[in-house]
Amino acid sequence: MATGRLSVGETLGALNAALGPGGPVWIKETRTRHLRSRDFLAPHRALQVRFNDGQVPEHVLHALACLQGPGVAPVLRCAPTPVGLSLQLQRPAVFERVLSAVAAYTSPASPASPGQRVLLHCPALRSSHCALRLSQLRTVLVADHLARALRAHGVCVRLVPAVRDPHMLTFLQQLRVDWPAASERASSHTLGSHALAELTSSYDGRALSPGILGRLCLKELMEEQGCTAGYDPNLDNCLVTEDLLSALAELQEALWHWPEDSHPGLAGVPDTGTDSCLVIHVVSCEEEFQQQKLDLLWWKLVDKAPLRQKHLVCGPVKVAGAPGTLMTAPEYYEFRHAQVCKASALKHGGDLAQDPAWTEIFSVLSVATIKFEMLGTAPQSQILLALADSNISTKGTKSGTFVMYNCARLATLFESYKCSMEQGLYPTFPPVSSLDFSLLHDEGEWLLLFNSILPFPDLLSQTAVLDCTAPGLHIAARTEMMCKFLVQLSMDFSSYYNRVHILGEPRPHLFGQMFVRLQLLRAVREVLHTGLAILGLPPLSHI
Repeated sequence: MATGRLSVGETLGALNAALGPGGPVWIKETRTRHLRSRDFLAPHRALQVRFNDGQVPEHVLHALACLQGPGVAPVLRCAPTPVGLSLQLQRPAVFERVLSAVAAYTSPASPASPGQRVLLHCPALRSSHCALRLSQLRTVLVADHLARALRAHGVCVRLVPAVRDPHMLTFLQQLRVDWPAASERASSHTLGSHALAELTSSYDGRALSPGILGRLCLKELMEEQGCTAGYDPNLDNCLVTEDLLSALAELQEALWHWPEDSHPGLAGVPDTGTDSCLVIHVVSCEEEFQQQKLDLLWWKLVDKAPLRQKHLVCGPVKVAGAPGTLMTAPEYYEFRHAQVCKASALKHGGDLAQDPAWTEIFSVLSVATIKFEMLGTAPQSQILLALADSNISTKGTKSGTFVMYNCARLATLFESYKCSMEQGLYPTFPPVSSLDFSLLHDEGEWLLLFNSILPFPDLLSQTAVLDCTAPGLHIAARTEMMCKFLVQLSMDFSSYYNRVHILGEPRPHLFGQMFVRLQLLRAVREVLHTGLAILGLPPLSHI
């Protein structure tokens, strides 16, 4: 049997190369009705552009039918149809290749190059936790998720600011946000001395207010740097305070002094200073103006300021039906937590919130609800929060609660198998090499493998993609991809699990199909757990 991880990206690349010079033509099918007859399609209209009258030469058809290569899935057939060229894979062979090496499909398709460094700065964490706005909470969750995705990709990540407020640290722990702590404020003495030589001690002829060290003209600085693209045209004067210098000092310290054990990928890699580091400021739209001032101040006061500073600006967060309501982040958490407790009491009966065994479960469900609400939309877009109880129901298919519910269903399934095996009803799980993967012929089984397990390494890589070479100040991130993927995976699993009885009668002639289905769901479980870890969520064993 061939070895090596199969890849959707590699397969699409090989299919497009087989058609000859030109842009990409092939698309991967995802819908159930299309997957009944094909896995990939080269649309007829695209083929008309590539070939005269859309007629694909015989030698190209032969090359497609015999396609091989590293990461390329084995082809069963390729034939012209009214909608274009339809290609179907050798599904039993693909099942065997993937399910015989499940661990290979829970890591990124293309790890980052050694020594790649990203400094993530989230200014919202300098505020008091009780005053943290929903839009600021969103930036915190986006930064935490992006850090996890980058680290899974092999990037060395440092988080700033280190949090000093113990109440903020407790709140971050509630949210399953992994953020560094600090016991004291960063010293700004050196920067302060430098700043005094650059600052003007008056503002429009008036004396400056107490606490303000001086004024700096930013428009002149923007002209010097040639970096006006993306900056607010209203940027003029910056009133420099001790707090501003302290924030700048902490950024500079983090940039120049990376912990030796921060990432094994840095071992043996020469330090190229600030040039090799990308600084990303994750800010709300309300915070961006102030952050732009800090960027320019950094360039003005520090000779070796980072060459690459980008802003990931998150859109506003509003509450549906309550335009005048200003809910804080802690109030939002308590509101969702109360809803989770109420829903569980209605489902199971009794006041489970007082049961220590359920405390952790309620906490995880509350955080899952919040993270899927805050991360399930592209960061740049506005979020409109619907505070109705339906958002925490296990029956709704778009919520974090629904995903966690299906995570618990998987855990229950494997626990049931284990208990039945210990009772002697089922034999121990056989070696994977002895399984007959041709027994997997249900369309739901192929949907789980082809849409979830097989493309997962590519998804892990895509969630860590940052286009830092694009001109301008702003940068985009696809932090919504993982939430959308896990929701779709849960929907596909739920549909399959509701329709197919996995643990059948304890009869020897049924064990073969049972074990091969369990192996498929083992892979689903591993993918689900890996995706939840990228979101900072632990798996649940029951709900």
